[in-house]
Amino acid sequence: MEISSYELFEVPPRWVFLKLETNTGLVGWGEPIVEGHARTTVAAVSEIIDNYLIGKDPLDIERHWQAMYRGRHFRGGPILMSSIAGIDQALWDIKGKHYDAPIYDLLGGRARDRIQIYQWIGGDSPAAVADAAVSEVENGYNTLKMAPIGQFRRIDSPETVNKACERVAAVRDAVGDSIDIAVDFRGRVTKGMAKWAATEMDEYDPMFYEEPLLPEHFEALPDIAAHSKTPFASGERIYSRWEFKHTIDNGLVDIIQPDPSHAGGISETKKIANMAEAADIQVALHCPLGPIAFAACVQLDMSVHNAINQAQNLDIHDPTNNEHLAYLEDPTVFDFKNGYVTPPDGPGLGIDIDEEYVRRQSQTELDWQNPIWYHHDGSIAEW
Repeated sequence: MEISSYELFEVPPRWVFLKLETNTGLVGWGEPIVEGHARTTVAAVSEIIDNYLIGKDPLDIERHWQAMYRGRHFRGGPILMSSIAGIDQALWDIKGKHYDAPIYDLLGGRARDRIQIYQWIGGDSPAAVADAAVSEVENGYNTLKMAPIGQFRRIDSPETVNKACERVAAVRDAVGDSIDIAVDFRGRVTKGMAKWAATEMDEYDPMFYEEPLLPEHFEALPDIAAHSKTPFASGERIYSRWEFKHTIDNGLVDIIQPDPSHAGGISETKKIANMAEAADIQVALHCPLGPIAFAACVQLDMSVHNAINQAQNLDIHDPTNNEHLAYLEDPTVFDFKNGYVTPPDGPGLGIDIDEEYVRRQSQTELDWQNPIWYHHDGSIAEW
């Protein structure tokens, strides 16, 4: 069996799907994307497959991963690692179908039966975000994630910190103490403001603070942690085990959040998770992407002992009339119940892609870009 051809599809809202074909008819799917750089990622995936993978046996996944990573002088970074990630996902999908087994079986079997997932909530006011929280708890979620702030100035005012705390307080008051609330700083704050905001928000018992600082400032995390009781989580903008090594070895966070569509795919993410387990660091895989990426995450979650929660942006509780899950032949394949997802038991990723729908959606003109934010003085702010 050998890789014979491939196709790439840019589809709404901002995703790229890879279809990897073999000469035996087996097909694998992956989701290689850097949000806001879709065309660049497509070009990188094509370069890798055209120059290396065509004609190779898809079952030799580890050799292919090493060749895609080490076979060029320049390596790493979001574009190349995300390109490798989508290819790696598709190779695992083919391998699972070849052996008629879910990917988690090929990774050593189940470490658990289901994984808890969380739902994003937002709103323009504390009351609005509290209402959203109540609604999602009624939808069955027992873990929520929210951003307490839009923008913070580099050193901001008590009024701004109080407004951020009011949002978190409103959610806690609305849902009570039995619901977990993850607070996402999104790397928008400086060291000084992260220290201040984290200390003030501790009162509302967050599950964790996500991205209190950007990776380039991780050396300051112990200073902030000394002022807060809440666990720290980060890692969506780190792309390999070598980049995670310093963070893990030095215990800079309590929870790592690699993204299997950015951090080298299923192969690399499993290695990163195993490194974290040795340091008593937990895993909550990042996934604000489509159903292929989510399927890859759930396969990993089943085989990763220290996985505690799974991100998703698919409104997984409501598969009917769901534009994000419409790319699947069976949108109900992710069995959601009581805040948990049970993995598909089909081979490979466990999902069947509605290829006709993918092709139709790929005709949509797309050029998704995140907004660029500015501070009041005109300088660039973190989005």
